[in-house]
Amino acid sequence: MKPESTHVLTRRRTRREWEEETLRPALKKAPERMPEFTTLSGVPVSRLYSVEDLAGWDPGEKLGLPGEYPYTRGPHPTMYRGRLWTMRQFSGFGTARDTNRRYRYLLDHGQTGLSVAFDMPTLMGLDSDDPRSAGEVGREGVAIDTLADMETLFEEIPLAQVSTSMTINAPAAVLLAMYLTVARKQGVAWGRVRGTVQNDILKEYIAQKEWIFPPRPSMRIIVDMIAFCAREVPLWNTISISGYHIREAGSTAAQELAFTLADGIGYVQACVEAGLDVDTFAPRLSFFFNAHSDFFEEIAKFRAARRIWAKVMRERFGAKDPRSWMLRTHAQTAGCSLTAQQPHNNIVRVALQALSAVLGGTQSLHTNSMDETLGLPTEQAVTIALRTQQILAEETGVANTIDPLAGSYFLESLTDGIECAAQELIAAIEKMGGIIPAIEQGFPQREIAEASFHYQQQLERGEKVMVGVNRYAEETHCPVDILKIPPTVETSQVRGLKRVRRHRDTRRHKRALADLLEAAKTGDNVMPPMIRAVEAYASVGEICSTLKSEFGEYREEKTFF
Repeated sequence: MKPESTHVLTRRRTRREWEEETLRPALKKAPERMPEFTTLSGVPVSRLYSVEDLAGWDPGEKLGLPGEYPYTRGPHPTMYRGRLWTMRQFSGFGTARDTNRRYRYLLDHGQTGLSVAFDMPTLMGLDSDDPRSAGEVGREGVAIDTLADMETLFEEIPLAQVSTSMTINAPAAVLLAMYLTVARKQGVAWGRVRGTVQNDILKEYIAQKEWIFPPRPSMRIIVDMIAFCAREVPLWNTISISGYHIREAGSTAAQELAFTLADGIGYVQACVEAGLDVDTFAPRLSFFFNAHSDFFEEIAKFRAARRIWAKVMRERFGAKDPRSWMLRTHAQTAGCSLTAQQPHNNIVRVALQALSAVLGGTQSLHTNSMDETLGLPTEQAVTIALRTQQILAEETGVANTIDPLAGSYFLESLTDGIECAAQELIAAIEKMGGIIPAIEQGFPQREIAEASFHYQQQLERGEKVMVGVNRYAEETHCPVDILKIPPTVETSQVRGLKRVRRHRDTRRHKRALADLLEAAKTGDNVMPPMIRAVEAYASVGEICSTLKSEFGEYREEKTFF
């Protein structure tokens, strides 16, 4: 006679029965490690997920199929089986010549797209010889003053073949004008130019704080750029609506998602109010999300983002073109998760964060270098970061099937939960009159500050762990090579700027800036006169100063949280 086993099931056991008969005795013998488990964002994580957590869950409604509404499973029918994500490495330092050498090195080693990092003066619309630029030229990215620098930056790089992303916001229109002019000089028709300019000024007011003009004139410039590109540069992504910096400022995953999509809604609304047909520009909007350390929460965030955006575009804005419903995104691993302590640990962090972005269905990916918390990345560090993506793509098998975690009780519950939390925040912003009034009232800024403070408290109490920092710390330090920018970079850059000013056509330069000012005053599209100013070798600082004379400068009101 066989012994009776309590684990031989003649019927499906409920979770309650499992908890009573199996779990409770086990917990008496060995309690769980922590009284409560949460995601990195503080969302409670249940001990077990089962079909009971998805009661009434309709896969047809929530999942759909790849390349079809609501795009939970990805915006393209074949995803990575047809084409791998674009592998970018965010890079820029020193002079345009220095960075050009790095770009050609990366392309030679298998990178498939460029991602330009600009230095702080360029990001703020300042020339390298501006007194406020002293000590910052070429330090955190490449210094670009005039078209001459842009020509050098992309020397021997065929813009008809390479997709370029430019991370710049307040003076984004100026840098796009320079890029298009370089393409024209290379003989590349604008209809063939592919890439993205970040151009997301709203998240600057929320999180990153790199602005020039007040919000409403800034929105006017963005709408002008979108209208211009819809006509002239149809393959260009005119905004990369960015949650990355919102997350880096300390937001939760749901806040990152909500504030990013609220920014996107604000841009679409502004374009529609300006008379643009939504389907003429929405297909070229893209997004940029952070791939942080909580593996499953990040995958859920990417999936929820596509679902929410598809619904907003179809139902709120009445878009008819399915391409307008698709949320296409770039992702970057979390810079704020990198640690100066035990920096080689960052290689592991980046690999897992990159995997979450791939499983979440990103279209483009940047992997941080292990040394970025110490300085600009060295060639060795950036090569390891690129190889991380290539190993994921070529060795792991994760690119062989679409949305492989779909149907997971845990993942689908997380996806639904983050969607619901984000929708509540978006609704709160709508009650304030939209994202600009919400920014003016300090709502997203307060939410992020409180979330950041809460997480820092958790780290200090040891409730959240950062390996090598608040647990498993070591007194000895492993030396890491650091890329250092010599002071001669600034001297060389200023010398080059003065040389351009001496040799340009003064009359043409003055006339171009006068035309730009006139367009700003009359409401004409600023892009055509801006391109003429760039062609006349007007500098970034001169163009931005011309616009400031009409639009003014933004000053943030101080808010105490």
